[in-house]
Amino acid sequence: MTRPRFNRILLKLSGEALMGDGAFGIDPETTSRMAEEIKQAKEAGHDLCIVVGGGNIFRGLAGAAKGFDRASADYMGMLATVMNALAMQNALEKIGVDTRVQSAIPMASISEPYIRRRAVRHMEKGRVVIFAAGTGNPYFTTDTAAALRAAEMGCHALFKGTSVDGVYDADPKKKPDAQRYEHLGFNRVLADDLKVMDASAVALCRDNNIPIVVFNIREQGNLARVLRGEGTATIVQNEE
Repeated sequence: MTRPRFNRILLKLSGEALMGDGAFGIDPETTSRMAEEIKQAKEAGHDLCIVVGGGNIFRGLAGAAKGFDRASADYMGMLATVMNALAMQNALEKIGVDTRVQSAIPMASISEPYIRRRAVRHMEKGRVVIFAAGTGNPYFTTDTAAALRAAEMGCHALFKGTSVDGVYDADPKKKPDAQRYEHLGFNRVLADDLKVMDASAVALCRDNNIPIVVFNIREQGNLARVLRGEGTATIVQNEE
């Protein structure tokens, strides 16, 4: 079954996707490749905005588990997402894609503050808007930030680029016989606690009828294929 083609999308990139083959940080070659794929998506007529995670630099939950105050750890993770957003902006503008970074934590020297109407206007002008610093609040993940921004921007779908090619009933890296789903309902994801996104993000997408498309961003050219409704991915949406 061919997936539908969505026009305005929010692309959620995990911070780990920017590492390439490294174990930490930002790989310029990988970031440039992703920028090229985003440019191709723009040229194909899609309106795009982006939320980038920060797990390649610092993850708030991991910091809290090691003894950091949870709120402080989450703020550190938000700062990591700003670094990734600036790296992605740099890669995109090097190849002629006009971008704006908007941070939920005001940082006037390096980005715009997050203002919904301004972000919508940027997208209307054909710019790629990169949302940094999550929601600006601790105890919320960048998945939740992506779902929130997708709703605020009136996106038709949320595309989550990860290191796996969809949603499985178990971790495919640990269980080679794990089953991959083509289609799932939001309620099934929540009831079975499938690791698509955190529960608050899934519920937000469900309530605003925003499908989630999970695909492998590490596979070269896969973003364009999935945007066309081809390639391998899992779509999570409200069931009829």
